[in-house]
Amino acid sequence: MLLSYLKLAWKVLLRRKFFTFISLFGISFTLMVLLIVVAMFDHTFGAHAPETNLDRMLFAQFVHVKFKDEGNMNTPPSYYVLNKYVRTLRTPESVAIASNFHATPSYVGNRKLDLDLRYTDAAFWKVLDFKFLQGKAFGDTEVKGAARVAVINQSTARQYFGTDQGVIGRTIEINQIGYRVQGVVEDVPAMRFISYADVWVPVTTGPDDLQRVGLSGDYLAIITAKSVADLPNVQAEFQRVVRNIPLPDPKNMKRLNFFADPLLAAIFTRQAFRQFTNDPENDGLAIFYSIVGGIALLFMLLPALNLVNINVSRIMERSSEIGVRKAFGATGGTLVGQFLVENIFLTTLGGIAGLGLAYVALQLIGGSDLLAYAHFELNWRIFGWALLVTLIFGVVSGVYPAFKMSRLQPVQALKGSDK
Repeated sequence: MLLSYLKLAWKVLLRRKFFTFISLFGISFTLMVLLIVVAMFDHTFGAHAPETNLDRMLFAQFVHVKFKDEGNMNTPPSYYVLNKYVRTLRTPESVAIASNFHATPSYVGNRKLDLDLRYTDAAFWKVLDFKFLQGKAFGDTEVKGAARVAVINQSTARQYFGTDQGVIGRTIEINQIGYRVQGVVEDVPAMRFISYADVWVPVTTGPDDLQRVGLSGDYLAIITAKSVADLPNVQAEFQRVVRNIPLPDPKNMKRLNFFADPLLAAIFTRQAFRQFTNDPENDGLAIFYSIVGGIALLFMLLPALNLVNINVSRIMERSSEIGVRKAFGATGGTLVGQFLVENIFLTTLGGIAGLGLAYVALQLIGGSDLLAYAHFELNWRIFGWALLVTLIFGVVSGVYPAFKMSRLQPVQALKGSDK
């Protein structure tokens, strides 16, 4: 019976090829766009190496100052603030401090390379899960001694030395300063803003005066809790410590806000939605997920509405067929089941096409070098949910007209009446 329904569904799809194409295009295009967006989001904010322990990590990246004249200032914190107030937290498992990355010139013969350079401490290599292809990270001894050592990524080794093998101990010059290569790591995607760089060197070798007392700087802290359940305790201690940070200009400054947030809030949502909520305590995550959920739901409604129209017109056109089948004893349940199989068949075809289109699009985006070291992956869980939601909408949209037609008397159906 099921095989007969599938064969009949295939014949029906071929009967009105244009409408079938419109239906398949709507389903497959929607799933393709959804999968691409989710893949890029997961690529940026998902738990991937070297940020594999993201579920128990917090990031302190921006200091917000509210002035008495209602002005605002957002700035990365200074090394002094992080080292004095954040590194001394007692509840975290570990705290690492690193600078933001910046393009720094390097020369290979007459060829200029702009390498993204980041200054870090030794804890940076302990909280993040870099994959070392050769050598090792620098430790506390090298950091305290301001040793000119560096960890480079695989692509930098190839560009600078012409090979990624046997480069340990060789010297790489960045901004006319020589560093001895101590380790080579697998490329980190450029969209991993916390851990990405081409070259990492000890924070003590940078141009900044690390002893300078001040609020603003160019650094961030990566805080790892002992467990996921311990995150609220870490954040609570963080806030207690923040209250001890003095305002540099109390005459003009009203208050200081500084938070240890999950990755998405630290990089995007807290800054993006602060001006809308006017609440320094709001990290913006609930607003973000509400907006994204609403957009995704509306987006999924597009193929569903398309299917509704197609199903209604398709079923109405088949009133004669329904009348004949009913005249020969077909029950209403049999007819409804047949239309459901046709809808499921159509949706499955659209889902497979959408999956294929998404895979091709992600391969093209990943290979285009628009995003350095990008490795997009399909999210099968999201694909399954999206296909299920589309299927539910499609089935629901087909059940009502199918049920209505199945209730017609054979004479009415043969006359083409839908009343």
